[in-house]
Amino acid sequence: MPSHAVLTVDQKRAAEKAAMDGGISEWELMQRAGEGAADWVARMAGGRSVCVLCGPGNNGGDGYVIAESLRKRGLAVSVVAPKEPGSETSRNAREYYEGEVSDGALPEACVYVDCLFGYGLSRKVEGDFACLLAGLRDASGFKIAIDVPSSIVSDTGELLGPEVGYDLTLALGAWKRAHVMMPAIARMGVKRLVDIGIELPDHAPRMSLPPRLMPPAADAHKYRRGLLAIVAGEMLGAPLLSAEAAMRSGAGYVKLLSEHSHPDAPAELVIDGAPLPAALEDTRIGAVLVGPGLGRREESREKLAAALSARKPAVLDADALHLLDPSLLENADRSMIAVTSHEGELAALCETFEVRGADKIARAQELHAATGMTVLAKGPDSVLAGAEGLRFFTRGSSWLSAAGTGDVLAGIAASRLAVHGEPQRALEEAVWLHHEAARLAGPAFTAGQLAHAVKPAMETYL
Repeated sequence: MPSHAVLTVDQKRAAEKAAMDGGISEWELMQRAGEGAADWVARMAGGRSVCVLCGPGNNGGDGYVIAESLRKRGLAVSVVAPKEPGSETSRNAREYYEGEVSDGALPEACVYVDCLFGYGLSRKVEGDFACLLAGLRDASGFKIAIDVPSSIVSDTGELLGPEVGYDLTLALGAWKRAHVMMPAIARMGVKRLVDIGIELPDHAPRMSLPPRLMPPAADAHKYRRGLLAIVAGEMLGAPLLSAEAAMRSGAGYVKLLSEHSHPDAPAELVIDGAPLPAALEDTRIGAVLVGPGLGRREESREKLAAALSARKPAVLDADALHLLDPSLLENADRSMIAVTSHEGELAALCETFEVRGADKIARAQELHAATGMTVLAKGPDSVLAGAEGLRFFTRGSSWLSAAGTGDVLAGIAASRLAVHGEPQRALEEAVWLHHEAARLAGPAFTAGQLAHAVKPAMETYL
């Protein structure tokens, strides 16, 4: 299985059990994990001193293997273990390590390796372990977490102990949900995967992979490339931002359906002032975007109803997500609707559709299951739930936390949907293009600058 699978604790344990049932011992898996992680630690240490913090479980066992591997390479290694190993395999690892072990305070070192707890943490970190983590938090060396940082719950990213900022996190065998969810990812630094040679479940959610965009066909024209209709509303700026991004995301024709005048609209943007139901009858329309600047009055709801009744592929964003309800979906093709919701909009949708998910992942999954829509729960830890399963993304630029950037994302997603008509694929492509545009735009950009950066971002994936 490709290394982009993202597993729960139970899924990872099942994968390890399957490997052991197939003849690989737990000790061999631990050696693979420890040696693989030691390669990274040695690279980061560059001959400098290393301190390994070992807990009583198998994560601590990994730590002893790491320490012995580094010792054999000639590095100055110290090990701190507040508690003796509790399992047979971790005791084997302790015996495998030929150096001294201290149960005292954290010594000075250039590199610190956290192996106190692994991916199974389920209760608050207290006592000696909490003191060690507090010392690690205040230490000045390079900090590496092995598998999952020791105060973080693997399945949720929740913090259950002293908050440590790591420079590098090494996931063992597979990514875990904490590696892709806030608040954990803000504390993990750079993340890398250590392959330990186990088979991962085919059905597992996965990290999203960079898209491979295609240029227009040799015989393409503006309609065949995709005609996107953007429904304007009360506020004129937001749909124009979406249109600016959409025109640079691959659609051959972008049209703004609006009864207003738009003196600031770019010359390339077509303004269609026909009554909305009539404008939506154009059979050449490949996708519709509704929500940015829509407003929340009854007139706005009527526009949303008209867009959904047209049964065309659609992206819903912003105000549309507050207006949407089950009755509006009755005449819609739910399988062709993509929603781009931030935290507040996701909460509103969940209340409307009576979804009670315990966390962001569960809410996105359950909202998709309840409605049939493809759901992007956007943010620094975006989650995409659709017919093809769950997708997670590498963390985007924190400069995206600016007004109007969501309108840009919606425009990109709608443009991609007009190109090929696949909601989950369109949202996945949009997140990558959005992140890349932010990188290219540099720090402190405006939403307008971000929209213009979508064009060079497209070149990255062609």
